[in-house]
Amino acid sequence: MGYRMVGDTVVFGDPDADTLAQIKRCAEPSETVGSVLCADAHKGYSMPIGGVVAYDGLVSPSGVGFDIACGNKAVRTDLTVEDVRKDLPKIMDTIFNTISFGLGRKNPTPIDHPLFDSPRWNVHPGVAALKKLAREQLGTVGAGNHYVDLLEELGTGRLWVAVHFGSRGFGHKTATGFLNLAANLPFDAPSRGESMDAPPTLLRTDTPLGQAYLEAMRLAGEYAYAGRDYVVDQVLRILGARATYSVHNHHNFAWEEEHFGRKVWVIRKGATPCHPGQESFVGGSMGDISVVIRGKDTPAARASLYSTVHGAGRIMSRTQAAGRWKRVGKKRVRVGGLISQQEMEKRVAAYGVELRGGGPDEAPDVYRKLQEVLDAHADTIDILYTLKPIGVAMAPADLFDPYKD
Repeated sequence: MGYRMVGDTVVFGDPDADTLAQIKRCAEPSETVGSVLCADAHKGYSMPIGGVVAYDGLVSPSGVGFDIACGNKAVRTDLTVEDVRKDLPKIMDTIFNTISFGLGRKNPTPIDHPLFDSPRWNVHPGVAALKKLAREQLGTVGAGNHYVDLLEELGTGRLWVAVHFGSRGFGHKTATGFLNLAANLPFDAPSRGESMDAPPTLLRTDTPLGQAYLEAMRLAGEYAYAGRDYVVDQVLRILGARATYSVHNHHNFAWEEEHFGRKVWVIRKGATPCHPGQESFVGGSMGDISVVIRGKDTPAARASLYSTVHGAGRIMSRTQAAGRWKRVGKKRVRVGGLISQQEMEKRVAAYGVELRGGGPDEAPDVYRKLQEVLDAHADTIDILYTLKPIGVAMAPADLFDPYKD
């Protein structure tokens, strides 16, 4: 199954009309060189999740989004699933009680890291002011669709570790700050909110503001890499395991690349880079497979701007799945959702997953099947490893985190 053209946009899969309208709006500027919708695409804030736009001389803070450098790290360990199967409940308890989900840190000692000495912190006073928050949150996973997984490699039984999260509050406040600056507001002005139908915010890359954003974005990218490295290392220590292979990639970022014979800025929002030979991780829901892929050099791959899915793609909103928040006494509870906590837990257990945390808004039923969206991109990627989750740790359903995803 290949792609089709909808106007000037390369489209994989079958996105809805709202998603198509959103990518069309993002691709309206005359500086647009190409646009793509991946098969997991759905409507997002300003730009679709699963959307890709290449601009000549422009970068889009709204396109990169609030979770700058959200991505995945996955490692193949020297253990097999049989090595851990009998202790899996205890291992998942330890992971859940050791790794910091949400805003709080279970270990109150901040993590030191060389990135805190980077000159990029001086790119703007607003960025420098976020260093304390960044130190406090480095190595926290957050809530929403962020996770720590143990997985079995199909065919070999090898044990893998995979994590999914980004630049946390530092990235969120950095994005908010530059969106404010683009609107001629102070960096630290209150957030103007996240509008699904807002036009793209675009900065020229040859201006001081555009250059400052790129430097801050790269810093957030380093920060996200450092956080994922830290969490994976924590899990390896818990397992008493060693990594024998690793793959690590962002899927919310802007890259300067060459396409159609010229240098352009490629904005991928919930889209995985898959240049020829490049290996990346793509995660499914907690009741589905995940994969490690490698990009191919084909006409379809070139048309895709060497981009593919970052997951299965949401087909049910959080509110539809889990219900709206309602305050009952001193507690916030969800009411009116289509999926209950019990139904979600039963579904995940039936798939053979030892679950810690998680809520109905992350149930397998709210996502497409990963194999279906991968099939839509079959001409652009090879699947190297297929992985089945055996243990999933996520933030508890009632945990509030404004930087969740």
